[in-house]
Amino acid sequence: MLVCGAPVVEDGSMAAVDDRTDGAARGGLGTVRNAVALLELLSEGPAYQQLTDLAERSTFSIPTVHRLLRSLVLADLVVQDPRSSRYALGPELTRLSSHYLARLPLLGALTPYLTQLRDQLGATVHVQTLVRGEVVYVDRVDGDDRGPYRDTHRVHCALETAGGRLLAARADGDEWRRAVDLADDPLAALARDCQQAWAAADHLALTPDDPMLPAEVAVPVLDGEGETVAALAANVEDAGDEAVVARVAAHLSRAARAAGRTLGHA
Repeated sequence: MLVCGAPVVEDGSMAAVDDRTDGAARGGLGTVRNAVALLELLSEGPAYQQLTDLAERSTFSIPTVHRLLRSLVLADLVVQDPRSSRYALGPELTRLSSHYLARLPLLGALTPYLTQLRDQLGATVHVQTLVRGEVVYVDRVDGDDRGPYRDTHRVHCALETAGGRLLAARADGDEWRRAVDLADDPLAALARDCQQAWAAADHLALTPDDPMLPAEVAVPVLDGEGETVAALAANVEDAGDEAVVARVAAHLSRAARAAGRTLGHA
């Protein structure tokens, strides 16, 4: 298993940084990396997890995991169920993420266009970013097309979505490999064959395998230096309808270009 933030040893595997034995790590970067690794593990699998399972998956010692979790609980980044003693992600992460998004220039640039796009297309419009191989839906305006869909707080393997494919294919090598590693074998093989085509595409359309998720059309959002910083996407009824896809992509592209110009030259 990949433990994000842990150092790499000579055989290519990820090694734990135990701050009990590494004096340089005590209270420093090593401890922070270990804490981030535990938060990453808590974001996977069941909502509440046992200390021993976290120790096994992280390869950290049980005392190290317990000490880190205790500190994270005090900071409300992790919570502990008093009945089961299991651990889960804490509410402070929500507050911090909300502050981060409120200060994100990308959302400030795109927000004026989202409602306009929703009205033009009659569909839900999303803003997507790429983080550690996953696509995160960071903003949206709901259209009349929602039906049974409940897509708040969506995070997916990037290669499972149109916007994620655009972003991953245009990202640097490390981010691309993270996205591929998160995909199942058939999807990973498809991605390797299609990376160049996805990176060069001005839009992509995709119907997810999950029938409860809508099809979408996505276009890249470029900043003033030409770097791809996000994807702008809209739900469509049929990703195979080329005429509809082209019309939606044209609207999205105009808004993406206008927003990108306001981002300036970072």
